Amino acid sequence: MSRLSIAGLVIVAVLALVALLGPVVYSWEDVTRQDLEIRLARPTSAQLLGTDQLGRDVLARTFYGARVSLQVGLLVVVISASIGTTIGLVSGYYGGWIDQVISGVLFNVFLAFPGVLLAIAIVAFLGASLTNLISALCVIGWVSYARLIRGQVLKVRELDFVTASRALGAGDSRIIWRHILPNSVQPLIVQASLGMAGAVLAEATLSFLGLGVPGAMPSWGKMINESREVWFSAPHLFLVPGAMIMLTVLGFNLLGDGLRDWLDPKLKR
Repeated sequence: MSRLSIAGLVIVAVLALVALLGPVVYSWEDVTRQDLEIRLARPTSAQLLGTDQLGRDVLARTFYGARVSLQVGLLVVVISASIGTTIGLVSGYYGGWIDQVISGVLFNVFLAFPGVLLAIAIVAFLGASLTNLISALCVIGWVSYARLIRGQVLKVRELDFVTASRALGAGDSRIIWRHILPNSVQPLIVQASLGMAGAVLAEATLSFLGLGVPGAMPSWGKMINESREVWFSAPHLFLVPGAMIMLTVLGFNLLGDGLRDWLDPKLKR
């Protein structure tokens, strides 16, 4: 792997560590405690990243914001990839009218809507909550995985070992899950890494618009939204969560590029 890919892996590992250590280093009370006497305080030894307009510790909220972003990203990728992989396998393997309905109609219907706008409409209709946010991102995210797997299946199903398995009497289910999927999943790993970056960015966007996590639960997008009125007097309130979003997206993108180079034998040569 290249140095940039290793840098991406390090960034992702550090972010995962931050998310895991959040509850260990800071309690929920540290995240929600308000102290107006120290509002908009600059970074000090007590509050390493200062405080916000309500006197809450920015570092503690940043740690918990990492948990929200990575949780949303991981769940969205797992659910979207599972749905998309299943639909793509069925569409690519059986072909015919099944493929025409799925790839010709279903895919185009979902691709006709701008992804973020569709997610905004879904969350606005269902109400702001973490569950609804994840559901909305899964609705717009599964299509990319389905199209990717379908293209791989159309190629793999014509290979000799699949024909031999079919000639030996193997059923469709066995051929799909034992032969086709393992030989089609390679690009899915890369897509999942890049999808994590997209999910984190989409969560931050919706949270900035007030359609993300509800209540006092911190989110990087919500932190930027809450700091709009004090951007010039307390720039650290948007610079810190903004930098975290940038590093997260950059880390997963670099990791995805590295996985692509590592898994593709053509690029290795």
